[in-house]
Amino acid sequence: MIQQFAHWLTYNIFNFSEDTKIAEVVYFFIYDSIKIILLLLAITYFMSLLRYYLPIEKLRDFLVTHKLFGADYFLATIFGAITPFCTCSSIPLFVGFLKAGIPLGVTFAFLITSPLVNEVAIAMLVGLFGWKITLFYVGSGILLGMIGGWLIGKLKMEKYVADFVWKNNSNNETGSEKEKNKFSSQVLKITAREAWDISKKIIPYILLGVGLGAIIHGYVPEGFFEKY
Repeated sequence: MIQQFAHWLTYNIFNFSEDTKIAEVVYFFIYDSIKIILLLLAITYFMSLLRYYLPIEKLRDFLVTHKLFGADYFLATIFGAITPFCTCSSIPLFVGFLKAGIPLGVTFAFLITSPLVNEVAIAMLVGLFGWKITLFYVGSGILLGMIGGWLIGKLKMEKYVADFVWKNNSNNETGSEKEKNKFSSQVLKITAREAWDISKKIIPYILLGVGLGAIIHGYVPEGFFEKY
């Protein structure tokens, strides 16, 4: 359906000639922009709904009240490794962790590891390279997440986090225990609004990235990057 719409918009509405570079660029931009934005909205909404029911406050309280001597970074990377999230779906959960008061360094340990170590990559690596290379890759991903999170924590970079992340921390984003037992239209509205608030700040960067990709796809010769 998206392909048909992109084709109709490119060749019928914009009236570009087929088999031209500019037509390829426009088609690529329209198709990929719609596809990625719809995927972002769906995943962000799902993650907002998931975050609403997750006991993030309990996790925060545990991290704050226990001196884990670096184990908190390790636990964050393990959580990032076992959750089947790509970056676009990890970001809403990352924002939720920050809103709940979990330290920035710990949340970055999760964010770094989540897209690096996942079930699909592990399955492919085992089939292609065997267990030793796979374990090395997984261990490297976890170690990279821990080091990156620790460095972010030491550098005290909270002031560089966008203001919208810190706003409305007390507006019941995760819901009370009583509310978490319900699944109502009000919950759907709350999570939908939060998902849109996050997505609309990310969409401009998606359009910029897809636009650059469309230009490369249309005008850069195939094999150029492999050669140079």
